[in-house]
Amino acid sequence: MKVMVVGGGGREHAIIKALKKSSEIEKIYALPGNGGIAEDAECVPIGAKDLDGITAFAVDNGIDYAVVAPDDPLVLGAVDRLTEKGIPCFGPCKAAAIIEGSKAFSKELMKKYSIPTAGYETFSDMESALSYVRKQTPPIVVKADGLALGKGVIIAESVEIAEKAVRDMMEDRVFGDSGSKVVIEEFLEGPEVSVLSFTDGKTVIPMISSMDHKRAGDNDTGLNTGGMGTVAPNPYYTEEIAEICMRDIFLPTINAMNEEGRTFKGCLYFGLMITKNGPKVIEYNCRFGDPETQVVLPLLETDLFTVMRACTDGTLSDIDVEFKKGYACCVIGASSGYPVKYQSGFEITKDEDFDAELYIAGAKAENGKLLTAGGRVLGVTAMEDTLEKAIESAYKNIEKVHFENIYFRHDIGQRALRALK
Repeated sequence: MKVMVVGGGGREHAIIKALKKSSEIEKIYALPGNGGIAEDAECVPIGAKDLDGITAFAVDNGIDYAVVAPDDPLVLGAVDRLTEKGIPCFGPCKAAAIIEGSKAFSKELMKKYSIPTAGYETFSDMESALSYVRKQTPPIVVKADGLALGKGVIIAESVEIAEKAVRDMMEDRVFGDSGSKVVIEEFLEGPEVSVLSFTDGKTVIPMISSMDHKRAGDNDTGLNTGGMGTVAPNPYYTEEIAEICMRDIFLPTINAMNEEGRTFKGCLYFGLMITKNGPKVIEYNCRFGDPETQVVLPLLETDLFTVMRACTDGTLSDIDVEFKKGYACCVIGASSGYPVKYQSGFEITKDEDFDAELYIAGAKAENGKLLTAGGRVLGVTAMEDTLEKAIESAYKNIEKVHFENIYFRHDIGQRALRALK
């Protein structure tokens, strides 16, 4: 079968490497892919938001199945367009992708169906938002309503910082139209957990839990990024917590979307916080997380292509989805200065004794060389039987990857290790 994966980052590279293991797939195309993905799939220079181009390519090249990985094309309706042409897809339709496309929608959904989340108010008028902020006790969480590359959430330690966040989003439009509406939330405390889940709109099968590290600097300092590393499984996600989440969050969310006429099929990401009052939803994503995918999929035992098609066909309850025992750690190698200003165009090399999974996120191929072309450049993932060994191996191997101005955090997984002890 011919499969097309829409997207061009580290997450897509992880998906493609997992799909390559399937004996049923003869050919994988990546739209647009990147210089590193080109080693595992045929890259086609069509942007992930170019729905006309994606649809035409799929029809002209007899694509049998499509995986739409990033949020933008899902929210724009890429799955609807491809499905209309008779091409089955992994990913939610436009009506269901709104669960990530609008934070206001997802918060209203949780309120309506009693799904535990932080208290909040939504504002389309800046003066009303500012007036509300001035009455709150910090920390105050300010969120842009729409998509903002994982950076549209500000945890303000003072009223002044919260006011600036509101002005940045609503007046200066630092996130474009995504900030025309804002959600202001109560600040929740507790460990965060990411749970990606497979769903066909009826059955939900959670994947291995993971712990993301969003801040740019060691010890969770600096600016929020798209993610500087992950470990899986997350030690805070116990069997007891998993049962509560299935009962109070996962199944109620799927049922709520069905009630709203927005049946969700694909990968539904639950961003959770384990508070003293139990697990609560911080956010939903309508797709695989990045870089969570880079630790979760290497631990997947069952054939990914089989699971994806079961999600599309509504037969997920017939599939036994299994994960390997053990742990995975992914350390992101970024361009120094990310997420603000950084230089690109440096050659990426690796030592011959490199012994881990290498997922390329921001790179281009030029004259036979692989050059950096983004803020987050690559991810190095190691799998071992203990978390300590997985972390050690990931760091040992990222030292064997080289490009000028490489930067990575030195404490990925340390919080998880402390929790285990």
